[in-house]
Amino acid sequence: MGKRVGMEVAIAAAEAVALCNIDVAAVYPITPQSHIAEHMADIIHDGRIDAEFITVESEHSAISALAGASAAGARAYTATSSQGLMLMHEILPIVSAMRLPICMANANRAVSGPLNIWNDHTDIMPQRDSGWICLFTENGQEAIDLSIMSFKIAEDPEVMLPCVVNIDGFQLTHMIEPLEFPSQAEVAKFLPPRKPFAQLHPDNPISMGCFAMPDTYTETVKAKEVALQGAKKVVIRVFSEWAKRFGRKYGVVETYRAKDAETLMLTMGSMGETAATAVDEMRKKGKKVGLVKLRLWRPFPVEEFKAAIAGCKTLVVMDRALSTGGAGGPVATDIKSILYGEKKKPRVLNVVAGLGGRDLTVGDFVNMFGLANKKKNEIFEFYGVRE
Repeated sequence: MGKRVGMEVAIAAAEAVALCNIDVAAVYPITPQSHIAEHMADIIHDGRIDAEFITVESEHSAISALAGASAAGARAYTATSSQGLMLMHEILPIVSAMRLPICMANANRAVSGPLNIWNDHTDIMPQRDSGWICLFTENGQEAIDLSIMSFKIAEDPEVMLPCVVNIDGFQLTHMIEPLEFPSQAEVAKFLPPRKPFAQLHPDNPISMGCFAMPDTYTETVKAKEVALQGAKKVVIRVFSEWAKRFGRKYGVVETYRAKDAETLMLTMGSMGETAATAVDEMRKKGKKVGLVKLRLWRPFPVEEFKAAIAGCKTLVVMDRALSTGGAGGPVATDIKSILYGEKKKPRVLNVVAGLGGRDLTVGDFVNMFGLANKKKNEIFEFYGVRE
């Protein structure tokens, strides 16, 4: 084990990326991501890594600049949050279609309006169909580890797709935690230099991102879908290698006290640790409850998810975003679709909670588990709405 240091998680994320010897960073500051941008700029300015920091006028410019850098063969990185991610939206599917393995941190924050700078998942959910690999972190150590692993996943020859690591704003980004960093030598062994399949170069001109007529567009979309679905096995493989090298194990889906649970709750991100404490409290009282934590959001790990919930009677899905005007939260909507037609499946209850950074205590999670006892099945429930 390496030496533990106390550090703010946003700063630690930048330090982890520096260990990956990136070539280019283009990051526009936005709360609560700004500390990543500022510290990355300091690292590059101080000459700690041989990289370029591009000062841009917006998040749209940041991702556009990195599209060019990645196409030229650079290892490229950015970070953003909320409205910044929304401003990037136009370019995100272009990056994935061009198979550019850009890596990004998203400090999850509520989307305006009304203006709110605190944490929920309303920024990342509209990007779920953009073709990016999408990972969620539960604590600061995971922010370090997944940031490093994201480059190995994205740049794998079988993948060649961009990857976003979600780090809950404030609840993680601004927390100071005891963190362990691998050494530069260890990361160098784990993460080899990038070897692009194709790259823009004046000595060998090629075209990227060309126009597609109707008779080819569908096939290109299918090719991206096949690549994204195939990325799951690479994610699992990289997680396995990380565990062997550094001793910290990760799964695309993880469970906590779920083996004999009649009621399970599904969470994503930092709320999982609070939910786990609620599970412990309820287990002391003889309640057969457990937790399922979804770490890989895209591609959705269908088989692993079904195995994790096998045998439970009720699944309470906690969404920290709402598909406005639809049928609840986007995570629950996906899960209901995945379970459609299954002969043995749990009753799925959807709880939309923690929007705009509203605090959720252990007691709140106990109450949410209690919704499993309700006889009436609403499509979804807003938790904690004041009358």
